[in-house]
Amino acid sequence: MIRVLLVDDQNLVRAGFKSILDGEADIQVVAEAADGKQALAQAHEHQPDVVLMDIRMPGMDGLTATRHLLADPKLTGTKVVILTTFDLDDEVYGALRAGASGFLVKDTEPMELIHGVRVVARGDALLAPSITRRLISEFAGRSARPAPSPRLAALTEREREVMTLVATGLSNDEIAAELVLSPATAKTHVSRIMTKLGVRDRAQVVVLAYESAMITPKWLSAD
Repeated sequence: MIRVLLVDDQNLVRAGFKSILDGEADIQVVAEAADGKQALAQAHEHQPDVVLMDIRMPGMDGLTATRHLLADPKLTGTKVVILTTFDLDDEVYGALRAGASGFLVKDTEPMELIHGVRVVARGDALLAPSITRRLISEFAGRSARPAPSPRLAALTEREREVMTLVATGLSNDEIAAELVLSPATAKTHVSRIMTKLGVRDRAQVVVLAYESAMITPKWLSAD
């Protein structure tokens, strides 16, 4: 059973998401919160697998709550998905850098919401990879040009190749097909990459790939 915590200051948004998710046999909404402070308290009490976190709320906002939650050693098994209206704001990118697993727009289709929760719960792929890549591309090149991270030195050539494919939004199965590997081998490579880089989620692998110039946003490479 996938245990979900809903965090949004709008009652109607929470009610709508709860109705959709509780209709699935393998998903249960175990708690709700209207701000970041409540979210942290509910997360500690219920130990959810997935937190759907609104980013803009009164009191403690979603970004601050995400940073606290993902830094808590007692919540290492919890994944955070940011809820946004897709304004391409810095807060969403900051949440991804802090370790959020991805994000969903609030008017997402019910089946996309359900699929997204399941995908993040198993840690297998980013949510809405094409949209996530667009957001990361936007902010990775806003200021200084990307520079390679020293953490990449720990990776083998094959792991760098796999990391590049992760950064383009491919799932483990798609990476396996691209490199003619078994899905299990692809999954092992991704796990080793995350361990060597010291990140807890594929979203952070994508962010690091952009910031290290392994993947260059098209509009930057055209300069």
